[in-house]
Amino acid sequence: MVDYRGNPVAGPLDAVVRVPGSKSVTNRALVLAALADGTSRLGNVLFADDTSHMLAALSALGIEVRADEAGRRVEVDGCRGHVPAGSARLVCGNSGTTIRFCTALCALGQGRYELDGVERMRRRPIGALGEALGTLGTGIEYGGVAGYPPVIVHARGLRGGSVQLAAPESSQFISALLMVAPYAGWDVRIEVREGVVSQPYLRMTTALMERFGVPILEQYDAESARLIVEVPRCYQARELSVEPDASNASYFLAAAAVAGGSVTVEGLSVDSVQGDVAFADVLDRAGCQAEFVPGGLRVTGPRPGERLRGLDVDLNAMPDMVPTLAVVAIFAEGPTTVRNVANLRLKETDRLRALGTELAKLGAQVEERADGLRIVPPTTVRPAVIDTYEDHRMAMSFAVAGLKVPGLVIRGAECCGKTFPNFFECFDRLRTGGRLAS
Repeated sequence: MVDYRGNPVAGPLDAVVRVPGSKSVTNRALVLAALADGTSRLGNVLFADDTSHMLAALSALGIEVRADEAGRRVEVDGCRGHVPAGSARLVCGNSGTTIRFCTALCALGQGRYELDGVERMRRRPIGALGEALGTLGTGIEYGGVAGYPPVIVHARGLRGGSVQLAAPESSQFISALLMVAPYAGWDVRIEVREGVVSQPYLRMTTALMERFGVPILEQYDAESARLIVEVPRCYQARELSVEPDASNASYFLAAAAVAGGSVTVEGLSVDSVQGDVAFADVLDRAGCQAEFVPGGLRVTGPRPGERLRGLDVDLNAMPDMVPTLAVVAIFAEGPTTVRNVANLRLKETDRLRALGTELAKLGAQVEERADGLRIVPPTTVRPAVIDTYEDHRMAMSFAVAGLKVPGLVIRGAECCGKTFPNFFECFDRLRTGGRLAS
């Protein structure tokens, strides 16, 4: 286990940062490229635990993948919607996108496929996706607890038809269905009722599908979504540069909010397909200045003599930003309330419980609610040893506190390898300023 020790900064920050490619975009693009007609070339690809599991899974399914990690490039020879391998065992680690996307991908094969992950993955739900695939003609069984990995897919191609999901725990279930739907026997209609979590991730999926040549019909309202994929369709190979990861950018933007000064993350624009770029607007509401500038997204902390403000905010659209905001909140004036993020209990750890426990170590008063948190900042943030629960978002978010709190230690810092292997090295370089490349 690796410990990270915070090192407070003496003055305001002034840095331009380049973070690695988006995990969410990378894994979606890999699936779409794998299904396409022709050879796709992807640039600025993230090479980390989650994407390594996806690359290995595609290879196990017989899809030709050529990876250049040093150049952050991947070439994928598409299979035109016909999974080559007649059987496979896919090891997905703790990558939710890998196990959920590949469960749907296996439905396009002809044979038996088994998907499993680490122990925590066996407590992350997948039953709603399995039920939907069953409705579309795929046989699904579970090697342990029903509705949870390991998952066994008995595939004979995807029949198509209509599926309904009521308040699914993850938008990844819907994204998984959408990406394979063009190769079904007939049109696929998906109706989501009683709430759509993380809606921007669905829009990311449909935007990338369109870039690979398959538009869909989509309609959203406050509590439902209707999505139709008409067939026959076939993705076309593309050259695509993966955007910098907006979720991982949040820690650098939050650093400016907490330590003062300005941090610019290169490569993020108003046209981003990632919903988490809107976290900059949350920081703006808290007393920062957020703006898109030529080449990137900049956040400037509060002016001298001013403090951050506590917020009451619904983060259902960007739940991965809750840990970042929770750490920022302990340096604000007044309480912060985060609502409508119950699905955080089903991530790499129960993030609401974990955040409540660790923020209390720093002196905050935290009320853990069924779907969120209320955080009252301490008069003085005290040093503590922070546990990460093998959750990369916990590790990276609490690094922000280390910019102001002497003696802060983060245990298990190596878990950042899930999406940002050299995060702490890059984060520490904030102190030197200038242009920082990951």
